[in-house]
Parts: sequence; structure tokens; C-alpha cells
Amino acid sequence: MIGQISVIVLSLLLCCHSNIYAQDAKRFEKEISNYLKEDASDVPTKPILFVGSSTIRMWKDLDVYFPNKDIINRGFGGSQMSDLLYYADDLILKYKPVKVFIYEGDNDLAAGETAENILKETQNLVSKVKNSLPETEIVIISAKPSLARWNLKDKYLQLNQLFEQYCEDNNRVTFASTWWIMLKDGKVRDDIFIEDGLHMNKIGYDLWAEVIGKFL
Repeated sequence: MIGQISVIVLSLLLCCHSNIYAQDAKRFEKEISNYLKEDASDVPTKPILFVGSSTIRMWKDLDVYFPNKDIINRGFGGSQMSDLLYYADDLILKYKPVKVFIYEGDNDLAAGETAENILKETQNLVSKVKNSLPETEIVIISAKPSLARWNLKDKYLQLNQLFEQYCEDNNRVTFASTWWIMLKDGKVRDDIFIEDGLHMNKIGYDLWAEVIGKFL
């Protein structure tokens, strides 16, 4: 009897551990609803799509960096890979993009999620996109270094390594590394962020454009 109770308790602990860092995706419903309202007007046919957390959401002038491209930005701040998976129908599949750039993992690691679990969520998302849109090209953008989260450097590097290997092993999935271009003498540059030390300023996005532009 005691042994059975121990097994039950252990199972509950493992279940709680696997969900401890999950957030309620429904907290983004208002933001997603606003995007749906925007879609009531004309949207490009087979666009290039950018999705992910606030690093994408705050890149408001993508059309300036990449003129003559039909680009849609559907970033939502504070999101994690699990949130993007939850809203994949509304934020990715409905647009039938020719190419989708994905930036998640940053907030996930900061919340304590493991790189391995983030990769599993990424695999589920990619499978969902591929099953519905087999011709769509997927670009996974590396988790970026930042002043605010430099203490998590090793975890970020681990995640990026998993991302890169996953992309190498899968067709129509490519890895875009923005990590090294944001460093100087082995440390993250301090001139590429706004005051919070996490989100990028124009200099930072200029660096990103150098990398992302090669995939367009």
C-alpha cells in the first residue's frame, strides 16, 4: 500500500514539474483578436511571415528593412513556443506563407523551461505547419544574447545548438544564427539594446537585418 502511494505521489510530482513553467496561452486572446480584426482588411497573398515574441513584435519596420517584400508581422510579446503552437492556426496557417520566420525560446528559458522541452514544442509546431503547408519554408531564428539575460548564456547556447542540429536534419527548415553577430570580444554588445537591456534598438535590428536578409 505504501509503495502504491509512493508511486502515485511521484507521478503527481513529475506531472507538476513538466507543467510548472507553462503559462496560460489564453492570456494573449485580446492581442490575437486584434490581429484577426486587422486581417479583415486586405492581407498579402502567400506572404513572408514573422512570428514570435516581443523581439519580433517590436520589429515594426520590417517593410523598411526589406522593401518590395510582402511581409506580415504577427509577433506577440511575452510569448513562448507553446503559445505559438497554441495559436498556430490563427498566426501561421491561415496566411499560407511562402516562408515563416520563428523567434521563440528566449522567454521560455528565462521562465525556467529546458532546452529539450522547447525543442519538442518546436518539433510539434514544425510538424503542424508541414502537415498543412508542405511547401512553406521555415526559418528558426536563434535565441539572442542580451544584457538582461546574459547569466543564462550557457542555456541559450544549448538551445541554439539543438535548433541548429534539428534544422540540419529536416528539409525546408533552416537555422538563422543571430547570436555571434551580437557579441564583441566574447561578450554581448551594450550598444544594441534599449534601456531594459533585453529588447533591441535600431543598431540591434540593423545587425539582425544583415542575417535575416540572407534568407530572403
